[in-house]
Amino acid sequence: MPNILYGAPLSLFSGKARAYFDWKGVEYEERLPTPDVYRDVILPNIGRPVIPVVQTSGGEILQDTTCIIDHFERAEPGPSVYPETPRQRLAALLLECFGDEWLVIPAMHYRWHYNEDFAYSEFGKTAAPGASAEEQYRLGKERAGPFRGSLPILGVNDETVPAIEAGYEALLADLDSHFAEHAFLFGTRPSIGDYGLIGPLYAHLYRDPASGEIMERLAPRVAKWVRRMVNVEAPQSGEFLPNDEVPETLHPVLRRMMEEQVPHLQGVARMLGEWARQNEGNEPPRGLGMADFAIEGIGSQRMAFPFSLWMLQRGLDYLASLSGADRAACEALLRQVGGEALLNFDLPLRLTFENHRLGIAR
Repeated sequence: MPNILYGAPLSLFSGKARAYFDWKGVEYEERLPTPDVYRDVILPNIGRPVIPVVQTSGGEILQDTTCIIDHFERAEPGPSVYPETPRQRLAALLLECFGDEWLVIPAMHYRWHYNEDFAYSEFGKTAAPGASAEEQYRLGKERAGPFRGSLPILGVNDETVPAIEAGYEALLADLDSHFAEHAFLFGTRPSIGDYGLIGPLYAHLYRDPASGEIMERLAPRVAKWVRRMVNVEAPQSGEFLPNDEVPETLHPVLRRMMEEQVPHLQGVARMLGEWARQNEGNEPPRGLGMADFAIEGIGSQRMAFPFSLWMLQRGLDYLASLSGADRAACEALLRQVGGEALLNFDLPLRLTFENHRLGIAR
């Protein structure tokens, strides 16, 4: 039996998993998550309607792209998407967190404010690939309701939209400058950081037509990087830069993460600590309530997602594992990009992700 990827072209995280599989040379078959697939495969195994889900050739069910990638990093031969040197590895882990957990904000804004009709049709094509275009649009509009309705909890509102667009265009400019000099984030091989960025930058911000036009016009080199990531010409090829180099062209991207995402996650961590004190022995909820955040100096509130802390914890754990010159090099990098807060980040408890669920280490 082949590895099976239950995913869809319009799905942010399906794009991340698919791009990784294609570069890693994983043999797989992709299947759409039709209602029958949700009923027979996804809901019985995962407990909630989510994609992508992978059924391995051995019958194991995997959910969450980070877990999927880590499984195949262990199971498949060949070069790794995780750099071996400390500065590159830390930066790659942080950029995966930034892409996965923060760029969902512009991704969802542009999809539902610029590409709404296209998205409805795409949802319908996924649910009923054999239906007429009119029926697909009607069905897609029904199924897309929860996604369209999630904008407020993500922090997308009338006050933040101008800042979200300004911040996204600035990010595009920074990435465009970087990709003028490098094929991927850290050289000629994609890293776990590239896979964090490709989800939102491909499935929503490149593939959706209106936002794709924006990317092609403002940041053509970013669009070319997207195509390199999703149209893999040479699986398992390329090298990371020598001497543990984190190019200075990536510093503005990392600095944006430190200025926008990290202060928000500090607030989420405080909320998680308070929740844990009042709910000893329970598993954390998907959201803890609304927390402050700011983009381009414009403040608002968005849902505090504990899962984002689990993603950040991966980078913090790696930093904590270092000592001596390696630790000093990473600390210097963080100071260069305004990341001093990560040197003493107060994570009130350890999070786990097991059996497709976020939990607390006991």
